[in-house]
Amino acid sequence: MTVESPSSAIPRTHSLLGEVLKTLIYALAIVLGVRTFLWQPFNIPSASMADTLLVGDYVWVSKYAYGYSRYSFPGGLPLFSGRIWGAEPARGDVVVFKLPKDNATDYIKRVIGLPGDRIQMKKGVLFINGEAVQRELIGDYEAVVPGLMDVRGKRYRETLPGGRVHDIIDRFEASEGDNTREYVVPAGHYFMMGDNRDDSTDSRFAPAGAAPEFMTRSDGVGYVPYENIEGRADAIFFSADGTAGFLEVWEWPTAIRWSRIFKALE
Repeated sequence: MTVESPSSAIPRTHSLLGEVLKTLIYALAIVLGVRTFLWQPFNIPSASMADTLLVGDYVWVSKYAYGYSRYSFPGGLPLFSGRIWGAEPARGDVVVFKLPKDNATDYIKRVIGLPGDRIQMKKGVLFINGEAVQRELIGDYEAVVPGLMDVRGKRYRETLPGGRVHDIIDRFEASEGDNTREYVVPAGHYFMMGDNRDDSTDSRFAPAGAAPEFMTRSDGVGYVPYENIEGRADAIFFSADGTAGFLEVWEWPTAIRWSRIFKALE
């Protein structure tokens, strides 16, 4: 029978630690690669996209849908300018982008205006290139948003040019964003709006001094550069009503909105 000396056990211990460290590095590289090049999870903190997205929804965002810009990478490292393997967003896509004001804050909205489009709101009705967008009244809408006021209003089904259909919420008859000047979307930019039209800070608003046609808000969006778009929100993979966090597994049975899980976004 042989007995290992303490000195002979040290290399084996170091080898085991090395393998564990190597495995962790590989796992981190895989997660970082998936997050950067394939899909990134985002959670929804506000009701600006209700009823399409609710507070407590978690969505998968396709990072490859429009190609890659500096903002596809953690920290927005200026590795290159513009986009590589770029593809144009379609009108009606739900996208995540960096707020142009600071190029750091993530927003999620719907693409309403493409480069060259003329966008205007008149008495709560969206006009694109001088034509009123078709909308159909569906009925009343009410939702309880944890930690916020209840969302109540009228639900409309809106059909954008090109045929994309989605629901919007109109809470008030004459809100600040219901009547605007006409916006002309510059080349290389997009016009974003929230589906909860009266509770959304979007491209109808911009920080003071951005341009005379904008209504001003300190956190306003204005026109969104193509480079700032991070990806397309494709599906909800988890949703809870606010009474439980993502890791509070024991609360899931009563907190999860089961009907929203794996729901594709229109």
